[in-house]
Amino acid sequence: MLKRVVQIGLILIGGTLGVLFLPHLFSLSSFTSKPVIDNPYVAATLGAVLLSLIGLVVTDPIVNFIKWMEDRLLKTPIFDLLFGTIGLIVGLSVAFLVSFGLSSVEIGFITSVLPVLLSILLGYLGFQVGFKKREEFLHAVLAMRSNTPKKKEASDASARGPQSKMNKILDTSVIIDGRIADIAATGFLEGLLVVPQFVLTELQHIADSSDTLKRTKGRRGLDVLKRLQTDDGPNILITDVDFNDVAEVDLKLVRLAKQMNGLVVTNDFNLNKVADLHGVSVLNINDLANAVKPVVIPGEEMHVAVIKDGKEYNQGVAYLEDGTMIVIEDGRSQIGQSIDVVVTSVLQTSAGRMIFAKPKNGKSAKAN
Repeated sequence: MLKRVVQIGLILIGGTLGVLFLPHLFSLSSFTSKPVIDNPYVAATLGAVLLSLIGLVVTDPIVNFIKWMEDRLLKTPIFDLLFGTIGLIVGLSVAFLVSFGLSSVEIGFITSVLPVLLSILLGYLGFQVGFKKREEFLHAVLAMRSNTPKKKEASDASARGPQSKMNKILDTSVIIDGRIADIAATGFLEGLLVVPQFVLTELQHIADSSDTLKRTKGRRGLDVLKRLQTDDGPNILITDVDFNDVAEVDLKLVRLAKQMNGLVVTNDFNLNKVADLHGVSVLNINDLANAVKPVVIPGEEMHVAVIKDGKEYNQGVAYLEDGTMIVIEDGRSQIGQSIDVVVTSVLQTSAGRMIFAKPKNGKSAKAN
């Protein structure tokens, strides 16, 4: 069916070209004085026959090219097609305006050819600009939507520093963790939240895993993304930018952050270190969680329940309500009891906080 359509199209194009150009060729020969030959019908017929003969050779390549283009278009993301089409429309509009301005100038048959050439050239350039600059256009539109005319909000944003409006690039671990949605809902997180397609693909693979725990985590991550898109808060952008020469997702995130001049949002300790080595700023959710925990200082007394033994000899382990682990010297004998302890030191890292303590005066107290 497609081959037949191409053949008919070539015949119609040949007839049109014959009407446009063959009279000019006839005017250069002795056929001008013969109206039987020098007329539009003969020109259209000759053009159609000539292009139909050429079509015997070029029809199959044209059909294959159309099928290839169809396959590419079906696989292309909708935003790429949208911005490419917008650029194509702009290019064709410019070509029409230029052709209209030149319509009053008589330059022989060039006047007929020039609009076609301009349409092809400017249409192609417009499509390429719209397609390749889609990320910048989308960022500009989202930035315009997020900006408000209120002077007070503008001054507050400038007071919070330049990083508040930078793009925040989310990694897989922080999406699965889920706390990013709660932080965004509070209004403390500003700017554009960027989810790379390669992170979304990794999340989908986890959600389709045969392992029950992984599948649950992956589906929770997808639910978190859905919540981020529907709740009030920062705008979400899913970008198709990828780096095919890099296999590791962590390095892709770092390169994307450099390209977009953004920050990496994570709770992965190793990604935190890799990003630091590459000079990329990181927002670590664990650092934020540790920062808002109650401050504990050496010498402070606490009442905790010892629940298990520690790694070292004669140690006991207890936990605060926020999950902070307390390692108690000489606390192994107090497992299952609630005792008063005195904090001796606090170890704070990006992986979490650990409190070291010892029993108060070596005494324990049974829980009431």
